[in-house]
Amino acid sequence: MARIVYAGVSVGVLVVLLQAAMVLCGFPAKLTLERAFPTNHGVEIAHLRSRDRVRHGRMLQSSGGVIDFSVSGTYDPFLVGLYYTRVQLGNPPKDFYVQIDTGSDVLWVSCNSCNGCPATSGLQIPLNFFDPGSSTTASLVSCSDQICALGVQSSDSACFGQSNQCAYVFQYGDGSGTSGYYVMDMIHLDVVIDSSVTSNSSASVVFGCSTSQTGDLTKSDRAVDGIFGFGQQDLSVISQLSSRGIAPKVFSHCLKGDDSGGGILVLGEIVEPNVVYTPLVPSQPHYNLNLQSISVNGQVLPISPAVFATSSSQGTIIDSGTTLAYLAEEAYNAFVVAVTNIVSQSTQSVVLKGNRCYVTSSSVSDIFPQVSLNFAGGASLVLGAQDYLIQQNSVGGTTVWCIGFQKIPGQGITILGDLVLKDKIFIYDLANQRIGWTNYDCSMSVNVSTATKTGKSEFVNAGQFSDSGSMQNQPDRFILNLSIFVLFVQLYIFTSFFHS
Repeated sequence: MARIVYAGVSVGVLVVLLQAAMVLCGFPAKLTLERAFPTNHGVEIAHLRSRDRVRHGRMLQSSGGVIDFSVSGTYDPFLVGLYYTRVQLGNPPKDFYVQIDTGSDVLWVSCNSCNGCPATSGLQIPLNFFDPGSSTTASLVSCSDQICALGVQSSDSACFGQSNQCAYVFQYGDGSGTSGYYVMDMIHLDVVIDSSVTSNSSASVVFGCSTSQTGDLTKSDRAVDGIFGFGQQDLSVISQLSSRGIAPKVFSHCLKGDDSGGGILVLGEIVEPNVVYTPLVPSQPHYNLNLQSISVNGQVLPISPAVFATSSSQGTIIDSGTTLAYLAEEAYNAFVVAVTNIVSQSTQSVVLKGNRCYVTSSSVSDIFPQVSLNFAGGASLVLGAQDYLIQQNSVGGTTVWCIGFQKIPGQGITILGDLVLKDKIFIYDLANQRIGWTNYDCSMSVNVSTATKTGKSEFVNAGQFSDSGSMQNQPDRFILNLSIFVLFVQLYIFTSFFHS
């Protein structure tokens, strides 16, 4: 630190004042989105597929600013893919780590006196329990509350007996589940109000208070405090905040695919010139898209369009909670055959525990074909080799790569999980009922659009702030704090002079 001497004021006093200025100016700690993903290449695909089966059972049937969930970018090589963020709930605020889930609607966290809730986590994060009685702003949600009635319509809430208390029971396909009741309390947010400048804000939201968990939810290896549902129904936080004009009715994420993990999550629309959009299939409980065909090296695969049609039992879903990607059985078979035929001359094809794998000493980017998922409206999701392959192990200069796409036998569902979503911006534009994407380096910051009260669109910079409050990407914030620091110095000099 350079020595600063100003009108006889000691460096020690200046340091104290600088520290005070920084505290008062509120270099904010950001909400942190973290990722745990198998980077040692030792996790078998069967393990990932088993985890996804559990996850699939969990799929439940005008703007004031951009809410920024910054990323710390940590990962655990011994746990399967999981993205989570830290949210603050209650008054005084308490930290909770919750899974980011675009496949469900409700935000819920473990509550005090919870039966079966894990107390420790293999993700090396502290687990907490929400206590409504310890929050000065918490209140229970009654069955007569309008938002409870809206939740009943989408099966996200229920009322039992004579308690008049809005409750929920979520039973998942693997036999696990959670039950509890709804509370209304404060969620504390960082809202971007100008270029790279944030202000602390809070809003009341309804969320679930889990009093019982069973099955896979009780395991501590990848335990979190709850699930942060980003679905479209009325009880989702994005719907609650956008309906009151606190946040825009759009959110975006960009998930890093390298070993450091992490990414960007904002309530707002990330603006990039190469984004392509496809409409959401209307009246669906999830983020369903109209997948029309699959191309491998520019050749459309011979798959009947009926395979991709949306119905109650089939369709294509975007889901950030799924580690791998899943194709309808007929589409999967055609895809594997096409890829295998193209690389047959340069790899050795083997089947390992039911998975099609390839042994090669070459770069997969050089020998494996480009794949294109073609959606309604002319939007294509272009995948490189590492968007559909999983590296299993490596011996010397030889590496085993396996198809990361899986099939669900006898079912026509297609689920695009993190394997496909990584290293791309994804925009969930609920206001216009569409989803957009483009390739992107998710270690970089992004521009986010938000509509002002005058109806004019403004752009702010978001993402990639460190938890330590680093001033990187925050020049205006630095100038603001420096100005206030100078004011502190001037007040100190004036006071010293007055009393001398």
